[in-house]
Amino acid sequence: MSSKLLNTQEAAEVLGVSKAFLERDRWAGARIPFIKVGSRAVRYRREDIDQYLNAQVRRSTSDDGGAR
Repeated sequence: MSSKLLNTQEAAEVLGVSKAFLERDRWAGARIPFIKVGSRAVRYRREDIDQYLNAQVRRSTSDDGGAR
C-alpha cells in the first residue's frame, strides 16, 4: 500500500465534514469506504475518498447520478 492512511479527523478535513458525519456514515452503512485496523482503529485511504467525491459530481440539482 503506497498511500498514507488517514484517521477520521484527517478524512473529515479532506471532505469538509465533521468527524461525527463520518462516524454516522460508518454506522449507517458506509457510503465512504474505510479500513478497520485492529479492533478499534478506523482509517481511510485518500484514493477511496477521491473516488467517492468523483461519484458525487452532478450537473444539476435534479441529476440523481444515474440512481434508479
